[in-house]
Amino acid sequence: MTTTLLPSGAPGPVTDRTVIGENLSLPLFRTLSGVLAGHPYLKVVVDRTENTWHLLDTAVHPFHVNYIATRVLGMDLADLDSGLDAFNASVYMDPARRFLLGVLSLHSDEDTEGRERPFLVLETTEADTMNGLLLEEFYTFVRHRVDGRLPLLLKPANHGQEHELAAISDVRVPRILGHELFGNRTRTPLNVGEAVGRLRYFRTPEEYAAVAGELGWSDIVAMPCLPDDVPRVAGFLNTAPGTPLSHTNVLASGWGIPNAIVRDLDRLVEKDGLDGAWVRYRVQDDEISLVPLAHAPALDAPTWHQQRIRMEPPLLEDVPALALHRLRRADHDRYGTKAANLGELHHVLDSRSADLTAFYGQPRPPRAHLYGHLAARLGVPGTTVDGELRAAAADFVSEVIAAPQGIALPFALQHRFLTSSPAVQQGLGKLKMALELDAVDVLDSLCLHLQHLIRNTPMPEDVTRQITLALPDGPAAGSRLVIRSSSNAEDLPGFSAAGVYDSITTVHGAEELLDAVRQVWASLLSPRSVRLRHQAGISLDDTYMGVIIQQYVPADLGGVLVTCNPTRREDFRNVYLNCSPGSPETVVDGTTLPLQYLYNTVEGGGRTVALGSTGRDLPDGTRDRLAQLALAGRLLQSHFSDADVDHPLDIEWLMTDQGDFRLVQIRPYAL
Repeated sequence: MTTTLLPSGAPGPVTDRTVIGENLSLPLFRTLSGVLAGHPYLKVVVDRTENTWHLLDTAVHPFHVNYIATRVLGMDLADLDSGLDAFNASVYMDPARRFLLGVLSLHSDEDTEGRERPFLVLETTEADTMNGLLLEEFYTFVRHRVDGRLPLLLKPANHGQEHELAAISDVRVPRILGHELFGNRTRTPLNVGEAVGRLRYFRTPEEYAAVAGELGWSDIVAMPCLPDDVPRVAGFLNTAPGTPLSHTNVLASGWGIPNAIVRDLDRLVEKDGLDGAWVRYRVQDDEISLVPLAHAPALDAPTWHQQRIRMEPPLLEDVPALALHRLRRADHDRYGTKAANLGELHHVLDSRSADLTAFYGQPRPPRAHLYGHLAARLGVPGTTVDGELRAAAADFVSEVIAAPQGIALPFALQHRFLTSSPAVQQGLGKLKMALELDAVDVLDSLCLHLQHLIRNTPMPEDVTRQITLALPDGPAAGSRLVIRSSSNAEDLPGFSAAGVYDSITTVHGAEELLDAVRQVWASLLSPRSVRLRHQAGISLDDTYMGVIIQQYVPADLGGVLVTCNPTRREDFRNVYLNCSPGSPETVVDGTTLPLQYLYNTVEGGGRTVALGSTGRDLPDGTRDRLAQLALAGRLLQSHFSDADVDHPLDIEWLMTDQGDFRLVQIRPYAL
């Protein structure tokens, strides 16, 4: 077989090393490849008409379609851009397509004697809809042209391809799933960023607890799994598997600090003596680095030391406890952000008057908008926004999800309770003085004393009456209630408060209900929450706690959805979804490692990222339902993200034993 070099007169640099028709050896692979997520990779184009393939010089050709259009078909880039979606459909979705596009990546494992064994993985793009026959043809074509000493595995790019391959022998088409290939990845970015600080490596929770009070803004904290109450520091490092949607990563995102999984940290610490050393820590999409510094640098305090979060003052006038469906977003200064957002969700689902298509109206160059893709997802003809598309979006969301029923207690009730106790008022006065004097050494004891007082102070009769009478059927002993926090000091720009306040999910009867309400109120004064708000400049006088009371709903599945790809912020297609059997709390508090998925809300399709603690994937039907939830979340983003429809949402959800989705929290995702 002959090798054809592209002519030097073709568009692009004369150093283009793209070859056509040559068999692929490992040296040639390394010559042409780039690096993505730590692995060498090479783009390939199979031309079925010409019965040949093109091995693209990665440095010159970042996009398959640009190469095919300009180098093979002789098109102008302007013509390609003007009809990009149609062109993409012809190469990624047409069953009779001329071209098969994919990526070869180089990986390695160890054989039985511990020797490194390289192997290649072939995959298509995530939006590719190749059926089983095309996948087998693609694999076979490449297999015959790759050095036979290199094992070659096909990795399905989405759930649809997994389903197609199920009918094909894995002897004819050896394969590997994404979670099998990357589940044991040594280094995984969670939140991009860069920091200079002192690395503090704790191998056990006990080691961490012994010095946790000493940690400050110049420390980079490393341990197997960081606790939710970790203080605000310069950076996080995890040595055990995790998820981008954990509470600690939400905090890292909100604080703008780097966070990553580095499973070989033991080796790095031992090799370079990093424990206690000053380092430059950098997390990027495709690289994680720890560079030791020769000496402690002169550092200025981070900007958040001077940062002051601006928030509207709470309204404490006497307003009643209300059903969630009677609230709107404007009620956040009386009932808290969480309750107000759930009330707004009720309104969106009931009225169906909100425009849920705005995200798809944003320009995605060279595309003027994505309305055509949304229409395809919803089964609506046309490619532009109109009343039919908006109505279809509203109908889809209302059919897929439901807002939870419940009662919201206003700030006024907490205020009345606090002012009813002279001891509580005295304790609050001491805490305010300590904060004004920055007397950090007494903060913890003052906070803990106040929390004890609040949990044990009798509830005034009028407050008790309002709480118990707010429930339509009363707090019957036989029913289980869930009591959730709803503060005005959370979900703010620059201050997420994820995991900071308490929620109680196992409440029975009137006495436990009142105890749970007091516990949620007391969580507003935990040492950690007070310190975090004080650092952000949020006044204790302006901070109040509302409470949401709901009937417990059994869940077969629960989790968190963020309407972005948290590890690739420029990715406008995918949303990230985590879930585990039962309550979403097990996902957000890190007690179980969840199943993790990415769902494409533009071209459609999804893929499994990790299997979590369960070790097995969900059935096809359940994954299809999760794809609907993902699209519904993306549509809600258009309404709840205010002026910036690209700002993602953080949604906690559960799936009932009837297969229905209920959203239990909806808030901006901290970027």
